[in-house]
Amino acid sequence: MDIAADIKRTFKEGSVLTRLIYINLGVFLVVKIIGLFFYFAGQPQVLVEWLSVPSDLDVLVRRPWTPVSYMFMHAGFLHLLFNILGLYWFGKLFLYHFEGDKLLSVYLLGGISGALFYVVAYNVFPVFDSVRAILLGASGSVLAILVAVAVYDPQREIHLFFIGRFPLKYIAAFYVLLSIIGISASNPGGNLAHLGGAAWGWFYIYQLRRGKDWGSGIVTLLNKMEGWFIKRQDWFKPKNNMRVTYKHPPRDDYEYNRQQNIKQEEINRILDKIAKSGYESLSKKEKEILFKQGK
Repeated sequence: MDIAADIKRTFKEGSVLTRLIYINLGVFLVVKIIGLFFYFAGQPQVLVEWLSVPSDLDVLVRRPWTPVSYMFMHAGFLHLLFNILGLYWFGKLFLYHFEGDKLLSVYLLGGISGALFYVVAYNVFPVFDSVRAILLGASGSVLAILVAVAVYDPQREIHLFFIGRFPLKYIAAFYVLLSIIGISASNPGGNLAHLGGAAWGWFYIYQLRRGKDWGSGIVTLLNKMEGWFIKRQDWFKPKNNMRVTYKHPPRDDYEYNRQQNIKQEEINRILDKIAKSGYESLSKKEKEILFKQGK
């Protein structure tokens, strides 16, 4: 079994949520492996600090990439595990209502908003005057997704082990309250980032209901960057003038069943959205999918 090929295939064919989880896992493993080389060389591990958001503005100016890179960094396995689980659970709920592009924009801009809250607080409030800290982790982005879907669908119930079913709005409110309390108790930087992410999640849905998608710009930019990168790759490929056309592309039963399952999951999601918000809540693409399925 070619594990690398399977990972590459599932990353390429997977949803935005799948790709975000893979990137978080991949970055964690790469950083830990590189850290071993620093360890054996008897050198301090500088990669973590290099990719995390510093509270010092002078250092931040020299590391402008960190408000993005930090949201894929994690201090340890448990830190990674809890954020990945939260991303998966709340990301699945988010995708019941919205397409993957919106999930990506909330994740990225929620993380950037979290970094902004953290940097501003550490440079404004006197309690942090003598503190030099770094911020890392996806929790701000995860909380942005949770609050966004809770604001959009507050009455949706989720099951909590040993407790029972609770409306999503109470789950989101609990995490926000926990973050507020945690500022003075432990990990002030992380909890400030949580609040920044939560603020963006609320703001995004508030503006979306007014017909403004504040995340579309970053998605458009990323799509352009992806197209540019693909073109650059094509420059280095040998040109082949031979064309091969398949009238019936070969595929096995596994591939056929996989594609059918994906189509059915999409239809189920659209029908669930109609049941909750009505037909007019569907996007143009979702209406086209439903029309084709009806034919």
